[in-house]
Amino acid sequence: MTALMIDSNVLLDVMTEDPRWFAWSAHALEQAADRFRLVINPVVYAEVSVRYTRIEDVDAALPRAMIDREPIPFEAAFLAGKCFLTYRRRGGTKLSPLSDFFIGAHAAVAGYQLMTRDAARYRTYFPNLSLLAPEEPWPGG
Repeated sequence: MTALMIDSNVLLDVMTEDPRWFAWSAHALEQAADRFRLVINPVVYAEVSVRYTRIEDVDAALPRAMIDREPIPFEAAFLAGKCFLTYRRRGGTKLSPLSDFFIGAHAAVAGYQLMTRDAARYRTYFPNLSLLAPEEPWPGG
């Protein structure tokens, strides 16, 4: 089964019942669960964990039976650093690599597709990364 990295914004949309994005994110996750092996990494876990007080609550919200957890490969960390360097050369003001760089690089190095509703940065820094985003068609129709 093909793997699909889930961006934290999609998970947070569902967890917070975001008025604008809940319907798209919930539907996309439901469809993806039937077609893909869902994956997150420690960066996504950290971003989602901010809304919880206890680690047990985060673990319950991201059940291992539904979402696999993977470490970030060193090759992905290297790629994230290179994307950050490009970002800085283009005038970016952040002083350390953005979480999107680690998420996108992990998906790119592992050969995964990425589900996100904020595709602009991923398209800029990972042009060959296959995205599932609100304006993107689902694979196979």
